[in-house]
Amino acid sequence: MKHAKRIAALCLAAALFLTGCASGASGSAAFSPENPVTVTVWHYYNGPQQQAFADLVNEFNETVGREKGIAVQQSSQATVTDLETSVLAAANREVGAPEVPNIFAAYADTAYAVDRLGLVADLRPYLTDEELAEYVPGYLEEGAFSGEGTLKIFPIAKSVELLMLNATDWEKFAAATGADDSAFATVEGITETARQYYEWTDAQTPDISDDGKAFFGRDAFANYMITGARQLGVELLRVEDGAPVLDFDKDVVRRLWDNYYVPFINGWFGASGRFRSDDIKMGNIIACVGSSSGAAYFPDECILSDTESYPIEMRAYPCPKFEGGEDFAVQQGAGLVVTNAAPQEVEASVEFLKWFTEAGRNLEFSLGSGYVPVKKEANEMTFVEQAMDAAGASSKMRAIITNAIGMTGENQMYTTKAFRNGTAARAILNDSMVEKARADREAFLALTAEGMPHEEAAAQFVTDENFEAWYEETRTALEMCIAG
Repeated sequence: MKHAKRIAALCLAAALFLTGCASGASGSAAFSPENPVTVTVWHYYNGPQQQAFADLVNEFNETVGREKGIAVQQSSQATVTDLETSVLAAANREVGAPEVPNIFAAYADTAYAVDRLGLVADLRPYLTDEELAEYVPGYLEEGAFSGEGTLKIFPIAKSVELLMLNATDWEKFAAATGADDSAFATVEGITETARQYYEWTDAQTPDISDDGKAFFGRDAFANYMITGARQLGVELLRVEDGAPVLDFDKDVVRRLWDNYYVPFINGWFGASGRFRSDDIKMGNIIACVGSSSGAAYFPDECILSDTESYPIEMRAYPCPKFEGGEDFAVQQGAGLVVTNAAPQEVEASVEFLKWFTEAGRNLEFSLGSGYVPVKKEANEMTFVEQAMDAAGASSKMRAIITNAIGMTGENQMYTTKAFRNGTAARAILNDSMVEKARADREAFLALTAEGMPHEEAAAQFVTDENFEAWYEETRTALEMCIAG
């Protein structure tokens, strides 16, 4: 019976869309304080992000929601992966799965998969041209995957990647060697700085050979592959006429390899914890590239043992780009997808989303979460600085937001278009080189433990043949993936 009612509601909603009767433009909402509607929202926020989102949901319910008869119920599904699993289970009506929520947070690939089931509402009819013009264009383009003039993902907050630094330990290194943070502007500069840091830390214990420390690590490795290639003039995965096209350019991929695999094998880069902020907390690295929305988790201290720790200061920088590359930066952060429920539920959902993304309010969420607001007005630095002053933002959050918004103004924001098996293709890009580097690093350490000199051991792995074998294996895996 429950599913029958849901199907009936979906049919009614579809009929209204086909006849052009979406109620957003006409204002014919069928909800009121006397006839309220409940809107369910699933998201993946945790910690500060979850609290910031929950606070705004409560504010909406107590003000506009109460006045108009809309109650929003929000629920965290723990992680992006857990959320995706829950949404797809609900969409496919798996046994034991709850009903599809009115709104769920999603990246384009998940939204695309649910849209193929006919469950995603097109929100374009609910917004005027004037309203749409208030948003950053690139954020709207991500939601138009089903065709120009559609909006299947409503942008509420975005994040970029930043370089985050343990400035406390960096200053010791810089004072001793003359290292300059201007090197952080480029990927190649990071690689060279990491080599110098390894050699400097190795020299601190002359009686122990080859015990230098890693300088740098990366989260979300697929972003490095996809955005790095785009800076170098290649779209690894693009969509033409609705079909995915692979351009795994060998020269570009080799440059990506030389600036991750090679320094990782040599111990200049590292990755041992679940996130690179974990590695910084344990003193395994002192710099990392990660999401601006995750920068709030940057540790306040370095813990060397159960009895030894010390405070550290965070410093934020724009994400490094390839020398001579174009000005592209990753656009990430899930948007909110509205499902094809009863018309009044869809309109109530849009009412909440419009309220949430009003410039001042959206910036309030940004200051509590590290995300970037989605309206042009909210990305103007004068407006941002006034909001930070009014909110009493911490020095850490000021650094995060200032650099994140600076990234959006200085770069063309980029993300791959949605396509079937897009999530699986991205997973290959995320894991292939990382897993290869980790396995070969272990083999390298086994050789040096047996007494082989560092340079000789590294030479066993940093070869054209090793790259060629990995390249062909990865290209084949990607081709098979996008072929379905």
